Amino acid sequence: MPEAAAHPALAPVELAGLRLRNRIIKTATYEGMTPKGQVTQALIDHHAQLARRGVGLTTVAYGAVARDGRTFPEQLLVDEDARAGLRELACAVHEAGGAVSLQLAHCGGFSKLRGPDGAAPRGPSPGFNAYGLAAGVPRIRAMRARDIEAAIDDFARAAQLATEAGVDALELHCGHGYLLSQFLSPLTNRRRDAWGGELTARLRLPLAVVRAVRAAVGEATPLLAKLNLRDGVPGGLELAEAVQVAAALERAGVDALVPSGGMVQKSAFFLLRGAVPVARMAAAQRSRLQGLAMRALMPMIVKAWPYRPAFFREDAEAVLDAVSIPVALLGGVDSSAVIRGALARGFSLVAMGRALLADPDFIERLARGEEPVSRCTHCNECVAEMDRGGVRCVL
Repeated sequence: MPEAAAHPALAPVELAGLRLRNRIIKTATYEGMTPKGQVTQALIDHHAQLARRGVGLTTVAYGAVARDGRTFPEQLLVDEDARAGLRELACAVHEAGGAVSLQLAHCGGFSKLRGPDGAAPRGPSPGFNAYGLAAGVPRIRAMRARDIEAAIDDFARAAQLATEAGVDALELHCGHGYLLSQFLSPLTNRRRDAWGGELTARLRLPLAVVRAVRAAVGEATPLLAKLNLRDGVPGGLELAEAVQVAAALERAGVDALVPSGGMVQKSAFFLLRGAVPVARMAAAQRSRLQGLAMRALMPMIVKAWPYRPAFFREDAEAVLDAVSIPVALLGGVDSSAVIRGALARGFSLVAMGRALLADPDFIERLARGEEPVSRCTHCNECVAEMDRGGVRCVL
């Protein structure tokens, strides 16, 4: 009897010369394992375990490129103090047969922290910072030209440090309402100078970051970009402009795209879909005041979107058809059938989050010839676990 063909997701793929053993990316999901912004053994073990279970490329989530680029103090800060830990993490993933990417990000005005001058955080335009209200920073100030140039330099410096530490690839976070996304979105970028207005001007900062990072790390390091397909809020970025953003990122030198959606501060569950676990998230807050504020306000301002498999696929196909670089399908990749369909359509990669938390053996089952369906119920209580000692599936 002929042997069954290997699952197409298990075929190797190259990203700018980096050979991945398969087409499955563990997408960046905040791990909750970087107290005081430092790499810990728990973070190292988390990503090494993903590699041991077969992930081709595991992504370390939210590496802040500057101290004022953090949304809250526990996010990983990519500075000299992190170099040794990143090197140890990369070595552990390599020993397990995988490759590792680091997501580089800056929060802009979306922060609970004050800026270096002790005042409110800065974003593209002035505004109300609901996220920082309970922390005493309810205002967003507009970035000055020197702040923008400093952010570009911060991305380049962090990228160089990470690659020197042995990280295989970098993912620029251009989505989810963080700084680069804030500049791309007409909702949050209302500037009237060269950094705002038409899309070509709103693109100026993300493209400058791409060029600066590429200059810092050279051509051999694969550069991915996570971008929004839609912001999920009225007046935000929509698909037509997102396709133009994708094409511009390709022209600037990005090697692969990870289309996503939503703004954490305005439409957080647009990018997750499923239940909104208000009580569990509120209970996980370190400050009683912030927990009470979350419990009171979230039901009024946080919308739930129903879950369905491959929920970004139709929009992501528009990006796929507009570029020639690899595109990953993200969002509701929860079964062998979804993966087969995505690869058959032309996606080069699939990015998985909750399904790999719920089913750590998912890739091993593919390798055994099974057709797994994740047991994830989309309760999203794993989101609360990020603040309760580390991300995990409560099942």
